[in-house]
This record gives sequence, structure tokens and C-alpha cells, in this order.
Amino acid sequence: MRVELFDYDLPQELIASAPAHPRDSARLLHIPKSAHFADLCVRDLPQLLRAGDVMVFNDTKVIPARLFGQRGDVRVEILLHRFMGDGHWTCFAKPAKRLKDGQILVFAPDFEARVVGRAEDGQVILHFDTPDMFSMLETYGELPLPPYMQRRAAETDKHNYQTAYAAEPGSVAAPTAGLHFTPELLKAIDDAGVSRVHVTLHVGAGTFLPVKAEDTKDHIMHAEWWRVSEAAANAINTAKKDGRRVIAVGTTSLRTLESAVNADGTVKAGSADTRLFITPGYDFKIVDALMTNFHLPRSTLLMLVSAIAGRERMLEAYAHAIQQKYRFFSYGDSSFIERI
Repeated sequence: MRVELFDYDLPQELIASAPAHPRDSARLLHIPKSAHFADLCVRDLPQLLRAGDVMVFNDTKVIPARLFGQRGDVRVEILLHRFMGDGHWTCFAKPAKRLKDGQILVFAPDFEARVVGRAEDGQVILHFDTPDMFSMLETYGELPLPPYMQRRAAETDKHNYQTAYAAEPGSVAAPTAGLHFTPELLKAIDDAGVSRVHVTLHVGAGTFLPVKAEDTKDHIMHAEWWRVSEAAANAINTAKKDGRRVIAVGTTSLRTLESAVNADGTVKAGSADTRLFITPGYDFKIVDALMTNFHLPRSTLLMLVSAIAGRERMLEAYAHAIQQKYRFFSYGDSSFIERI
């Protein structure tokens, strides 16, 4: 499909630079299969749920993945992308072209990395010789905010840009639909007879990269690592067998589930990388509904939600959200989309 079919104009003032407080006071646009849109609040979410539903949350934790250091007299900026094992990370670097194999990047007297190569997509591969990488990142790293916020992370972002249930360190971007949940909302979901399970997908910086191809068939997704536990797989498979709904909280949870499908249509436990690129026409195997924020024009995530509800209906929903002055993107408002 032509990428230009997923474009829309967004007034700059609707891009959220900070989250709603409290988190569950954000707005929620209900997008049913065919009926009219409904303007709700995230706190109203339980009324859209049914006893027996299974909600799937991504429990990844955002790490302070932005590093500033020196290569000799040259200042460098690094954004860690994916952990490759044995101290190796792929990363986006500035200035990337000036980094050569064997060079040492110094971030602190006790924290440095060596350039060891390039990935197929041009990312720099660094090797960190430290026994506790995450501790070093907490000390010297900075939380990476989406580029469209046009600012560096503040102290408040350490809390705001992390879900209430974050547990598994590894993401360089938040699974933003989850940012709306409070302990009170999670309890209300439990009280409604809805089951909650966790999966893990470590979100890469590729989620913010624009689709440069003119046609979706020419776009290559960055790989992201996912894991599904036996308990989560069993809960989801039982729900599908019983005819109960599986609701993904965020596009990362959805892509995890749709990446973990066996040939018989069940979810398998395990872990792997995924490059799953969902566009209109995709045959969903697991997910019946999706809670997600409003996404960037011409983005893979707008294509994904268009696959759930239909491109024209999603663009109509986005036009409604703009007219009603919803707040967009990572710190913005949310939507609840029922699959057609």
C-alpha cells in the first residue's frame, strides 16, 4: 500500500509534552466495530470490558539508554538500541560516520565502550566491559524521550515515562498505552472479572523512525525481542478456546501475541525476535481489541491500527480526535479499538 494513504495533518499544539495527572484521567476514544465513536475517560475503561476478558500488558522497563561521551576530543551521543549478548549492543550514534572499529568511547572514568563493528542496517555495535550494565546506565545514562518532544528528559520523566507495572529492563521507549494505568484502575479491572497477564517486548528506537519507503512492501522493520511465559500463553489460549476476548494493551503487546502464534492458531510460550509489520489486510489470530495512544502520521503503528479497524475508519477516528482536541502521541490520550 502507498504510505501516503496513512498521512494526516496534526496541529502542533495537540502533541502532548507531559502526561495527564492522574494518569487515568486521560481521555479515551472508544472506536467500536461500527457504531459511533464515544468520548470517554481512561477511568471509564472497565465499562468497555466484559467478565472473562483477558488483558495483556507489556511489562518491559525503559532504561536510561542515551549516553553522552567523548572519542578523544570529539563529543559523541549514543542511543542504545538492542542488547546482543556478551556485552554487545547495537546503537544509533552521532556522529556515526566518524566512528571506526577499535575506537574507545569514554562516558565516565569507570565507564567506556569499544567500537567493534556495524550492523546490517548501519547501526554501530559497541562492546561494554562492565559486570553491571544497568547500574552504570542508571548512574550515567539519560532516559530517551521521543524525538518529537524536542527536549531532554527531566527528573519527572523518570516516573512519568514508565508504566506502573514495569519489571523487565530493556526498552529504549515506553509501551505508552500502559502509561495510563494506576493501581486504582488495575483494581477496578480485576473487580470487573477481567484477567491480567504480562508479556515482554523490549521496544527499540526504531518505533520512532519514519517510513521512508513510498510503499509499505518496501519497508523493513527493526527487530525487537519478545517473551511469553507458559502462564500467559495458557491463560490466552484458554480464553480463545472459550470464546472470550483477548485485549492487547498497546501495540507492543499486540505484536508480541501475533508473533507468538503456532501453526494451530495458539500462542506459544518462549522468546524470539520479531520484525512483524502489520498493515491492512493482516489476518489477526489472537487479538480482539486494542488499547493504544494516537500515533504519528505515516507510521507503522498507524498502519497497524488501520489493520484492526480499517484505514478509512481510523482516519475518521483521528479526524474526530483532532476536532475534539485529544492529546496525541506518547504522553497523550488513548483509544479502545474493537477489531472488525
